[in-house]
Amino acid sequence: MPKTETFDRNQVLERATQVFHQKGYNGTSMQDLVDATSLNRSSIYNSFGNKLNMFIEVLAYYQQINTTDFNQGLSQSYNANEAIKAIFDIHLYRILNDDDRKGCLIVNCKSEMTNQEPLITSFMEKHQERMIAVLEDIVSKGQMEKVFNEKQTANQYALYLFTSIQGLQMTGILNKNKEDLKALINTITQVLN
Repeated sequence: MPKTETFDRNQVLERATQVFHQKGYNGTSMQDLVDATSLNRSSIYNSFGNKLNMFIEVLAYYQQINTTDFNQGLSQSYNANEAIKAIFDIHLYRILNDDDRKGCLIVNCKSEMTNQEPLITSFMEKHQERMIAVLEDIVSKGQMEKVFNEKQTANQYALYLFTSIQGLQMTGILNKNKEDLKALINTITQVLN
């Protein structure tokens, strides 16, 4: 009979997220996870299997939190132009409030681990596909509303915006100047007009 977990899984994932976000996957030891979560090694192994499985669950947890924020911002948008603005406002807010200069866990993971582990590659591919699909839908609506041009397809613009958002997140690790970042966002989004 499997043992029942006697801890709050989301609380453990939050603490593990902080460690992985600070140190990266390769820099995080099992002892770091034991210290951060207050679980012993056997509890971590019994509940998550191994460090990699825990990291995959952390990525999904982090993605879920960001998706909730993202959807909340989009729900307040009345048209495609406002939706794109909301997306960049959310990222700008996160960059400006990232006092530890950690950046985005998913973007960091993409550069650290995507080519090292098939499970992570699969997670990152699905994340990218999902994000591009959301952006493509917004751009397509903007093109139908005639607020975005049709020089490129909605899919091509979606890939451009996705790539630009990742670049903005990386730039924001070192550059916290709000005016610089707003000017960069303006340059990115002008392509759609």
